[in-house]
Amino acid sequence: MAKNNKFRDTAVKIGAAAGRLDGKAHKAARKAAKAVDVAKVELAELTKQLEALKSQLAKSSKHLQAALK
Repeated sequence: MAKNNKFRDTAVKIGAAAGRLDGKAHKAARKAAKAVDVAKVELAELTKQLEALKSQLAKSSKHLQAALK
């Protein structure tokens, strides 16, 4: 009977270690997902700023061309 207890204890240890690894992997995945969401928001903001700068440059170019004529 002692062998069964040792096997069971070993199985419990292995299962506990696997569970801890799963938990750590889950936490890492959540952090990564959160970072991706933040990056998406920042990218959207930068895209808006870039579009505003493009339109501003177009207006400035128009004014400059008109002034040079």
